[in-house]
Amino acid sequence: MSENNIYDLIIVGAGPGGYVAAIRAAQLGMKVAIVEKRFAPGGVCLNEGCIPSKALLDSSELFAVARDKFALHGITIDPPRLDLNAMMTRKRSVVKKLSDGISYLFKKNAIERFHGSAVLKGVNAAGLQQVAVALAMQAPLPNGQQSLLDGTSASTVTLVAPKVVLAAGSEASALPGILFDGQVVVSAREALSFDQVPEHLIVAGGGFIGLELGSVWRRLGAQVTVMEMLPHILPNMDRQVAETLYRSLRKQGIQFKLSTRITGVRRIGAKAIVEFNSGSGAEESDCDKVLVAVGRRPLTEGLGCEEIGVTCDKAGRVIVDDAYQTSVPGVYAVGDLVAGPMLAHKASEEGVACVEQIAGMATRVEYDLIPGVVYTWPEASGVGLTEEQLTATDIPYRSGRFNFAALGRAHCMDETEGFVKILAHAESDRLLGVHIVGPRASDLIAEAAAVMSFGGTARDIALICHAHPTLPEAIREAALDLHKEAIHG
Repeated sequence: MSENNIYDLIIVGAGPGGYVAAIRAAQLGMKVAIVEKRFAPGGVCLNEGCIPSKALLDSSELFAVARDKFALHGITIDPPRLDLNAMMTRKRSVVKKLSDGISYLFKKNAIERFHGSAVLKGVNAAGLQQVAVALAMQAPLPNGQQSLLDGTSASTVTLVAPKVVLAAGSEASALPGILFDGQVVVSAREALSFDQVPEHLIVAGGGFIGLELGSVWRRLGAQVTVMEMLPHILPNMDRQVAETLYRSLRKQGIQFKLSTRITGVRRIGAKAIVEFNSGSGAEESDCDKVLVAVGRRPLTEGLGCEEIGVTCDKAGRVIVDDAYQTSVPGVYAVGDLVAGPMLAHKASEEGVACVEQIAGMATRVEYDLIPGVVYTWPEASGVGLTEEQLTATDIPYRSGRFNFAALGRAHCMDETEGFVKILAHAESDRLLGVHIVGPRASDLIAEAAAVMSFGGTARDIALICHAHPTLPEAIREAALDLHKEAIHG
C-alpha cells in the first residue's frame, strides 16, 4: 500500500455533513480524503435540494411580485412574461458557483477528493479501516493527477485510515407500490428542473419539500393540489403557525386534500391519473406531474455497513453513540444517516462535532436548538418546543405573540401576514420555543436561536434595543407581550 493512500480520516460523502467535516478535520491538522459519487461536491442540498429550490423560490417570488404587487407600489409595467429556461439557467449558475467554492475549499485545505463509490472493507492487518473506491473514470483524479495513486490502470483504489466518517446522505422515499419514473412520477430532483410549467401538479405530502416546490410552480402558473395523509400540514411545527400558513397557501390558490391517501398512479401517455381516498371512497384526478415528497431514507445501501458489522435500526438509520461512533470502532456516521431531522445545518453541526471529538475536543450539538424553516411565502420557522409539546409534557409556560399586521416595516413591505410567538417557562422566564410565520421568518429565527443557546429569557429579548423600522422588532414585541407590556400590540 502506497503511503499516498494512507490518511488520518476518510469521509464518505461530500454533502453538508461530509464536506464541512472534511474542512474542519483539515483545520485540526488531519490528512483527509473525501469520496463522493457526484462530480460536483455539495450533496443533495447543494445540487438538488436546498440551494436550487431556494433559487427557484426567490425567482418565482420576484415573478409573482412583478405580476401581482408592482401596481400597489406605483410601478406600472406590462404583464411580466416567464422565461423558464432563463430561470433554470440562473438556478444552475447559483449551484455551480457554490459547488466550485467547495472545490476551492478542498484545495485550500489540502483535502484529497475522489469521485466514485465507496465501500467499507473492514480493518487491515495494521488495524486501519479500509475503503475501496470504484472511481468514476470520467472524473479528474485528486489534485488534477492523470493516473491513479498507485500507478496502475485499475479503476478501483483502496484508501486506509484509522477513522472513517460516513456522510452519504439520503434519497427520496417512494409511495408504496408507486415507483419513480423520472418523467411523470418524480422526486424533488426532477421537480427542480421541469422544462415547462405543469398544467396540473399533484404533490404527495404536506411537508417542507412538497409545500416549497408546490409554491414555486403555483406562482409560475400551475394548478397545484397537495394531498396529505394527515389531517394537517407540517405535523412537527407549531400548530398555529402551520394553520396560518395553510390558510395563506390556500389564498394563493394551492388546493389541499387532507386526510387523503394516494392509492395508485396510472400513466396515460405523458400524463397520469392519481387514485386516492379521502375517507369517502375511491376517487381519481388527472395531472401532468406527481411530485412525491413523503420523506427521505438514509443512503446506506452499497456502503458495506452490514458486511463489516455496522448496526442500523428498522428505519435503516445507522445507530451511533454520543460521539457519532457506530457499532464498529473507528467508523462514524453523521447527517441523514443517523437519527434526527434531515436538515443540512444539522448534518453540518454533526460533521464538525464528530471530527472535533475524534481530535479529542469536548463538543456537542444542541439538538433542542436546531431551527426548522419552511421557505414558502410567507415563510415559517421555529426553534425549541412547540405549544403542543409543552402542553403534552405539563411544562408550565407563558406565551407572547405579536402580529406583523401591527409592524411598520411589514406594512412598508406589504408583507403583513403572520406573527411571532414566544414561549417561556412560567417561573424562570427561560425561552422554551419561538415560532414565526411571516416575512423573512428564516432570518428572524436566528436571533431566537442565539438567545436560547445562552439560556436567555423573554425579558432578555425585551431589553434588547431593536432598530426601527425593522422586522426583528416583532420578536421584541412578542417578548414584551409575554409580560403584558407590548407597546404596539
